Amino acid sequence: MARKPVLIAGIDKSKLKSIAKREAEAFAAARPKTKAALDAGAGTYLDSVPMHWMKDWPMPFPMLVAKAEGARLTDIDGHEVDDFCLGDTGSMFGHSPAPVARAIRKQARNGLTYMLPTEAALEAGRLLTKRFGDFKWQIATTATDANRFAIRVARAVTGKPKILVFNGCYHGTVDDAMVELSNGQTITRPGLTGQVTDLTTLAACAEFNDLASVEAALKTGEIAAILTEPVMTNSCMVLPDPGFHDGLRKLATQYGALLIIDETHTISSGLGGYTGVHGLNPDIFVVGKCVAGGMPTAVWGLRPKLARDYIRYNAGRASGHSGMGTTLSANPMQFACLTANLVEVMTSKNYARMEKGAERLYSGLKRVIEAHGAPWHVVRVGARVEFICAPGALKNGTEAGMAHMPEVEATLHTSLLNRGCLIAPFHNMMLVSPATKKRQIDRLIAAFDDILTELFA
Repeated sequence: MARKPVLIAGIDKSKLKSIAKREAEAFAAARPKTKAALDAGAGTYLDSVPMHWMKDWPMPFPMLVAKAEGARLTDIDGHEVDDFCLGDTGSMFGHSPAPVARAIRKQARNGLTYMLPTEAALEAGRLLTKRFGDFKWQIATTATDANRFAIRVARAVTGKPKILVFNGCYHGTVDDAMVELSNGQTITRPGLTGQVTDLTTLAACAEFNDLASVEAALKTGEIAAILTEPVMTNSCMVLPDPGFHDGLRKLATQYGALLIIDETHTISSGLGGYTGVHGLNPDIFVVGKCVAGGMPTAVWGLRPKLARDYIRYNAGRASGHSGMGTTLSANPMQFACLTANLVEVMTSKNYARMEKGAERLYSGLKRVIEAHGAPWHVVRVGARVEFICAPGALKNGTEAGMAHMPEVEATLHTSLLNRGCLIAPFHNMMLVSPATKKRQIDRLIAAFDDILTELFA
């Protein structure tokens, strides 16, 4: 009797294991210089990498990048790769956009940091308002910092202790967001390093697209703010149901909570982010990653009335440390890059080009999946595309967690890289930049088809 195959995401698990081994060996064999350099020089770093998540790439060892330009990377072994990861949104407009590179060179001659504003800072504030709406702005270095500061403001102004986040959410490394649902109850996420505080005293968790669970949390009277991405990302991507964001706005207002929209990844949605494209109305707006064209920068803004409320609170608090702010934030290099990016790079013309390319990628991947009968689906939000190794569409973080197939995804990632295409390491996300060419998109679709032809033979 023939062996009945064990399937994972519709693929014979033994076949998947064999292909994964072959592709890992091919990657390593093609990069002798990289392997030798890592063996000789990586030992000075904790666990041999400068940042711990660099070990999370599915490849056997990290690539060492020699050059990045437009939507291409070149490693030290000379391999040129079409880059659809783009720094996981940090370089969404391409590597070193020319206006930003010029701004860096010009500002470098005038100093890198001095804890004082510049005329460019004044112009950046005007441009941020023009692009994202009527907010009173502050500058941070990462979106994690921006979210952390926004949460402090929300608690200060409302006098309430908790924030409400969604199961499976992503908001950087903000402690308060590191909770999840277990049997309907909020718990601290397992696996957090050195965690000693019970995070359920700081946050509550609801399911995305479930307004009833949001209202149940708000009814406790403990919620200072709802913190959400417009679309769930950094997981298997989940789109909002029609009316969900309108419902969040109404419930937040009804129960005296603030609404914080974190556009760190969904800035790919179009000009002004998902908030601008879909007319959302947050009390606090956060965006980071690519807002300054790749220079580490994040911004967060308060609606004018909220800003006035916070200023009154701030005037009455005891003097001393606020728990907000970092020395290198709001440095002149950030403002030089912000102004260049907002004026010359983050344009309607570039977004139109990105969306056209992303639609081409979305349609091509969808066509391949259907041709092979794979029980998978594809999702697109503006310039951001993701294939998901499970049927769709997904409704919430619980479903997104169940759809995550690490073994399949790791094999696909390395296989794509061996065929000259780099996608995001932690999920199946791809971005199309203004510099991405049609032929690069078509190469990715062809590589995806080549892999699925073998996996689903």
